[in-house]
Amino acid sequence: MNKKYYFTMTNTFLSGWGRAENKKNKVVFECDSMDEAIIVKNNAKNRDEMKCINIVTKKPYYDSNFYHVSSKTKENCNVWFIKDYFKNNID
Repeated sequence: MNKKYYFTMTNTFLSGWGRAENKKNKVVFECDSMDEAIIVKNNAKNRDEMKCINIVTKKPYYDSNFYHVSSKTKENCNVWFIKDYFKNNID
């Protein structure tokens, strides 16, 4: 079994409305290595709306009464795994 790393952050732009009405919007990326987690972390640092940036080794749990959680992987959100993607591209 390969060790997983989880990158977590709060999306302040999506917090408080829509699916996250009255909640914080948390984004959790499952990464296959620390190197992947660091790439995602560095990409998040280039986005002003991303706060509370962390890398952890245990899959995080957030109380659904207070948080809306989006789970992301390379398959459903691949641009986050491209080194310096948000530094070099404007979405």
